Amino acid sequence: MKKSKIALLVSILFIFFLSSSFDFPRFRKQKPDHIRMHRYQIYPFNNGQPHIIGERHYAPDRVLVKFNPTLSTQTIETTINAYQAKEIKRIPKLDTYLLEIPANSTVEETVYALRLNPDVAHVSPDYKTFVTAVPKPRDNLFFRQYYLYNEGQEFHIFGLRGKNRADIKALEAWEETKGDEQVVIAVIDSGIDFEHPDLANTDEVEKISPNGYDFVNGDNDPSDDHGHGTFVSGLIAAKSNNGEGIAGVSWHSQILPLKAVESDGTGYVSWLVEAIRYAADNGADVISMSLGFSLGPNEEVPSLEEALSYAKSKGLVVVAAAGNEGSSVLYPAAYDEYCIAVAATDYNDSRPAWSNFGPEVDVAAPGATIWSLVPTWLEELYLDDYTLDPYGWGDGTSASAAIVSGCVALIMSIKPWLEPDEIMDIIRYSADDLNVSEYPGKDEFIGYGRINLEKALVPIKLITSK
Repeated sequence: MKKSKIALLVSILFIFFLSSSFDFPRFRKQKPDHIRMHRYQIYPFNNGQPHIIGERHYAPDRVLVKFNPTLSTQTIETTINAYQAKEIKRIPKLDTYLLEIPANSTVEETVYALRLNPDVAHVSPDYKTFVTAVPKPRDNLFFRQYYLYNEGQEFHIFGLRGKNRADIKALEAWEETKGDEQVVIAVIDSGIDFEHPDLANTDEVEKISPNGYDFVNGDNDPSDDHGHGTFVSGLIAAKSNNGEGIAGVSWHSQILPLKAVESDGTGYVSWLVEAIRYAADNGADVISMSLGFSLGPNEEVPSLEEALSYAKSKGLVVVAAAGNEGSSVLYPAAYDEYCIAVAATDYNDSRPAWSNFGPEVDVAAPGATIWSLVPTWLEELYLDDYTLDPYGWGDGTSASAAIVSGCVALIMSIKPWLEPDEIMDIIRYSADDLNVSEYPGKDEFIGYGRINLEKALVPIKLITSK
């Protein structure tokens, strides 16, 4: 009975809508007195062991040979026949021959004999190559994170499956970098859950910057009493490969939590302006804003635009959610000169109808049915004698912007010399144009396309030694 109740709870209680306009239910900060913790069993990838290459590591009937360049073609053919071998192919430019050895000989014997021949420049077995598959993080909910790696797996409690490689190519990107702890992402939102196991600071890992601030209450405690800030922070930089929960886009980056949203999911532009300025002056490299508001035709907020300009002048890259109303892009994302405006895609690389659109949209990132962190104090996690792990799912360009913020952090980790405009262009121009058949090039729905981390991290600047 308890199992069925838990399944039902997971099915209905984690359907919250992550909106950049904060259409987000208020969490109740209560916790039963008597709780017995019940954790999911962790199954590490490949049992935590490295991949083992099989015993046979070269072809049993072939060798690669290069003859001395002074030999004529006829002499080479005569030599091959003398060893009762057969030419399979000649590799042009390299003048290397792939030879099939006789059935009555072994690769080892043939290699030994050819090495004794002074007319042979070099010889080797035809070694078998193995793809160096990128290991998936050991986080036990990684399979739900289709946006990082989508192989068409069933990723949702409702049996949803995505389209193969409708993702941001995170595994490939992590071969280049998994982020740098020196890269700090300011998350201007509802704060952060300092006790969440995928975010909490430990002696080994300082995931949350001690410089966070609460602009709602005017103090140094940006604790999350809503949930939205914890959710997006997890997408950006949750502890990764730790056998628990999810993986963040930028594994090693640090979160600077700046609370500019109160418990009901609303805030004021003044708090936002303060937070942007604070981020620029307190060590942030990226600003992530999964929030927004609309302005009328003749309305403007110069102080916000000036704050964004200030942040950019200090070298920060600003990322903002386009919004979830199926209408025009919200502010601050609409300040196109200063922000990367992010729309949403789903697990099939399609654009959800609720994703806002307009000429300001730069790129898109997955934002539909996204799994991330929920606060540990969430009342719905506690049921009788069981405690569910603090993870849930939701929709919205809030998630999309967070994912792009993690992408920015990875680029900064590997290319720290880049200027904000250069990083913004990399993200735009490396995106995959998913709707090229209908809207070739940049369009108002997904901008330049869905981000592609693998392409974004390709070296673009070579520095030669003098």
